[in-house]
Amino acid sequence: MGRRKRKQGSGWGMRMLGLLVLLVAAGGAWLWWEAQHWRPSEDAYPDQGVLVSQADGNVNFRTVGALGGRFAYLNASSGSDAQDDRFARNFARAREAGLQVGALHRFDPCAKADGQSANFVTMVPRVDGLLPAAIALEATADACEDRVSEAAVESELMTFINQVEKHTAKPVILKVGPDFEAAYAISSKLERQLWVNRTRFEPTYAVRPWLLWSANEGLVTEASEEPLEWVVVRP
Repeated sequence: MGRRKRKQGSGWGMRMLGLLVLLVAAGGAWLWWEAQHWRPSEDAYPDQGVLVSQADGNVNFRTVGALGGRFAYLNASSGSDAQDDRFARNFARAREAGLQVGALHRFDPCAKADGQSANFVTMVPRVDGLLPAAIALEATADACEDRVSEAAVESELMTFINQVEKHTAKPVILKVGPDFEAAYAISSKLERQLWVNRTRFEPTYAVRPWLLWSANEGLVTEASEEPLEWVVVRP
């Protein structure tokens, strides 16, 4: 009899453990789905949009608009020689869809400002109605072949900013990543509007208030086969 009770108790415990595993798995699956599809409410953030690059494939900008997007920032150039193959096509389609359009350059701390600004100017036309250009500050100089000091990075960045602003006739927006901010504390040194990123939760790594927030860096939508970076504007 005693043995039989132990077996029954053991079976009950295994069933409870199995149920607990199922509940944890279901909760994890829900959190994963929620993270992929979450974006801030339009009541809280009326102005929303996307950041698009060639890696996102064929994006339907009319669908972006139907989802509540009002603007599209488009990756244009990176460093002194890399260019986004889909920039011109995305530029035309986003404007046809009635979205406001802005261009983004990914700053290379290992490259000189002159080459980077020439690359950007080659890609981005000087036309009326464009949003302020954005500069993505993500990579640090740690990976440079030759050592680049903090002062040199900041100097070349300031030169690049001045050159882009001369071309666009508007102050740039700095899209500052957490690693770049930790290395150079740039948000406290340059008086430009800030763009920060962190999925779901508002970032706190910038010293000054942000203007743009990439609230979901991998939003799954009907607008593209690939997840899109969804961006909101501070009201």
